[in-house]
Amino acid sequence: MEKVKVTLAKSLIGAKPNQKATAASLGLRKIGDAIVHEDSAALAGKVRILAHLVSVEKA
Repeated sequence: MEKVKVTLAKSLIGAKPNQKATAASLGLRKIGDAIVHEDSAALAGKVRILAHLVSVEKA
């Protein structure tokens, strides 16, 4: 499978509770935090919820 790197680019202050929970489930807490995950449908759904707060690139 292909891997993707997800980086928190903007603050979670003022984000909706479900967006904060989604970021926490990915392991993103502070601006600049990055994770590498296998590309999957579940990850794509989480990224879609946080699309305006994260940046995604191939790893």
